[in-house]
This record gives sequence, C-alpha cells and structure tokens, in this order.
Amino acid sequence: MTIPGASPNLYNEDLAPAKVRNWGPFSIFNVWTSDVHSLWGYYLAASLFLFCGGFFNFIVAIGIGSLIIYALMNMVGYAGVKTGVPYPVLARASFGIWGANIPALVRAIVACFWYGAQTAAASGAIVALLVRNESMLAFHQNSHMLGHSTLEVICFVVIWALQLLIIQKGMETVRRFQDWAGPAVWVMMLILAVYLCVKSGKFAFTSDIPLDVLREKTKDAGIPGDPGSWTALFGVAAIWVTYFSALYLNFCDFARYAPDKAALRKGNIWGLPVNLILFSLVAGVTTIAAYDVYGEVLLHPDQISAKFDSWFLALLAALTFAVATLGINVVANFVSPAFDFANVFPKQIDFKKGGYIAALIALVLYPFAPWEGSAASFVGIIGATMGPIFGVMMVDYYLIRKGEVDVDALYREDGEFRFQNGWHVNAFVAAGIGAIFSSILPNFTNWLPTWWGVYGWFFGVAIASILYYILRSASVRVPARA
Repeated sequence: MTIPGASPNLYNEDLAPAKVRNWGPFSIFNVWTSDVHSLWGYYLAASLFLFCGGFFNFIVAIGIGSLIIYALMNMVGYAGVKTGVPYPVLARASFGIWGANIPALVRAIVACFWYGAQTAAASGAIVALLVRNESMLAFHQNSHMLGHSTLEVICFVVIWALQLLIIQKGMETVRRFQDWAGPAVWVMMLILAVYLCVKSGKFAFTSDIPLDVLREKTKDAGIPGDPGSWTALFGVAAIWVTYFSALYLNFCDFARYAPDKAALRKGNIWGLPVNLILFSLVAGVTTIAAYDVYGEVLLHPDQISAKFDSWFLALLAALTFAVATLGINVVANFVSPAFDFANVFPKQIDFKKGGYIAALIALVLYPFAPWEGSAASFVGIIGATMGPIFGVMMVDYYLIRKGEVDVDALYREDGEFRFQNGWHVNAFVAAGIGAIFSSILPNFTNWLPTWWGVYGWFFGVAIASILYYILRSASVRVPARA
C-alpha cells in the first residue's frame, strides 16, 4: 500500500498498513495458544493454582482475570484491525512520529530479554531429555563453556537457529507455524494430565496439598494473605492480567492481519477466556496428580516429564515443550522487536533484520544468563512501564480521537502527529508519572504498601490514563463560535 507523501524515515513495506488480511479466527486463536502454552505459561498457571487453594477459587480468579484480558485485547485489537498498522506506528498517534521510538524500544528491550529466557527454557527441556542417557549425562557434567555445560550451549544454539528459520518468510510463516504448534501443545498437555491421573489412580479438581506446603511454595510471590483467601484471589487475577502486559501493546501487530472485528472477537473469545481457563485447569489438575504420584509440588512440566519411566513419553514431552516455547518466542518476543527496531530505522531495517537484531541480542546475553539473576527484576521493572504506555495509547485512540486516526499522517514528518518537533510532551509526562507509581516507587522505595507491586500495572494504567486525558483535553483547541 502506497502512502502519499510518506517519509522514508517513517515508512517501509513492513511498517505500512497490512495489505493481506487472512488471519481468521483460528489463526487469532493460535496467537494465544502459542503465547500461553509454554514452560513459563504452565509454570505461572500451576503456581497460581497453589495461591487459590481450591478448584472453585481457581476458576473464579482465573475466570475474572481472563475476561479482563479479553476486553483489553479487544481494545487494542480493534485499533489494529481498523488502521492496519503495527504497534510502533500506532504509538505515533499519541507519542509523536519520533517519540514513538521510546515506547517501541521499551517493548523491544523486554522482548529481547525474554527471547533469550524462553530459548533457554526450550533448550533446557531438550537437555533434560538427553541427560537420561548416561554418556550424555557425563558430557553434561564434565564439559563446560561460556558459563554453561557444553551440552546446554549446543542445545541453546540449535533452538536459537530453528527460530530464525521460522521467520525467514515473514508473518505468513509465523501464522502457519503457530496454527499447528498451538494445537500440538494442547494434545501433549492432555496426555501429561491423563498419564499422571491414571498413575495416581484418581482425577481430582481439589488439592490435597497441605497448607504449610502451599505457604512455603508461595511465600516469595508478594501476594498478601494465605492461599485461598480473598486477598490471594484478587492477587491471582491481577498477576494473570499483568502477565499479558507486553501483548496489550503489540497485539495490533497480529490483529492488523484479521479481516474484520468479528473474526478478531471470535478468535479472542476462544483463545482467551475459554483457552486460558481450560489450560489453567489442566495445569492445576496435573499439579495435583503430580503431587499424589511423586509426593512433590512440581510446577515445571519438564520437571514432571523428567520423572517419566517411559523414554518415549519423555521424548514427546520434551519436543512438545520445546515447540511450545518456540511458539511464544515467535509471537511475543520476535515479531514485536522486529517491528520496533524497523520503526527506529525504517530505511535500513526491515522486519527480518529487526528480528535478527533481537535474536542476536538474545544470543549475546546467553553467556551471562541474566534471566537467572537479579537482572530479571530489572527487566520486570522496565516491563511495568508498559502499563502507562498502554493507558496513554488507549485514551488517545478511544477518548481523544474517538477511534478515528488519519493513517496516512502517521507516515508524514509534517503531519498532525509531529506535535513538538516529533515528540508529544503530554504523552511522556503522563506515561512518566504513571511509571513512577507502577515501577519506580514499588521497586526502589518502601513508601508504598507491600501489596502495591502486585497491582502496579493497574495503577500505572489508571494514573497515566487520567493524566493524559486531562493534559490532552486542556491542549486541544476549542473551535471559536461563529
């Protein structure tokens, strides 16, 4: 699509409004199966199950959280369907044509970090399978390089390279990959649950894990109250909503390829509340059964599969978990920085080059494994700033512009989105103050209650949204009466 008067500093074919709209409900549904059905997603769902202390509480907390997620994703998704533009281009409407690079890079930094973390998790599942062999175990224990075992390094590089193959032909390859990867993970999750339930001799929705064990497993999560209390349930819902904070920003990267809002809604209803509740339920049932079988609270699926007597089942589980983690990496941690880096230098960087940059950064980070140390907290703090960015963008789109954006002007240097020399001061003031309350004060001071951090994303969204609306409304000129 050609944009009249488009600046080469703001435009390339990958950043242009989507031409082909062939992501139907099934592909949108599989955005969510790819995003959630990973080792980290399972770990979170199983952990939250412990906080709930029972099946009914679990369904209520996860159900409420999933409905909130569905509503928020529809908000940003509708903008993607209508405008056809990716996240960093849509951000120009509120942050300015040059200012949009800041929220784009915030999202890209978080994505690059988690790209490496997810690749490490996927390769770890393969390592757990290989060390069942005695010679491989000896190699794993005795050979080391780059701060890891040589086997870990080899598996990481192989998984890292496989992901690059997936995106060789752009977003259409991403769609095809996730359309089979998402359902495959569901099959393996069900096999895992059935296997453990059969081995335990029962199928249980109610946990018989002792309360003292639950307290021990959940003591460092920052959620106030005992497992099963109302404060814990609200915390579970908040964490579940916050888990998707990155995709609230860049879901329009995928929604822009949907043919219409109806297809988006249908894909989202099955992929979010329905899929999220069922996936979390399977994770909870599996956690209960694993405790009954092994006498341990095993929150990581690769920990469970490592205990399988059957080598074939262990192989199937390892490969499926690796594919699942590749799925979330492609969806959440590759597509976004690919567009984000392209947005900064559109003349030099296209979608593929942007993705390669993200992958290269993840590879460079691997020897340091920052996701295993305190740097994870640092990236979490940066990630919390995504809430205020989301608040500013949604208020601008729905309340200020009433859902009407001049798409062509998003690609012009002298259009309405130039603001103050390409930067919109009001947006940065609102987002900056929101970030103070969502990430800086909760993490670097003790001025706020201990539970504040659990709801930090929500406070950031609310504060930034209100401030932006006030500042923007005050700066909009009111036409003089005739």
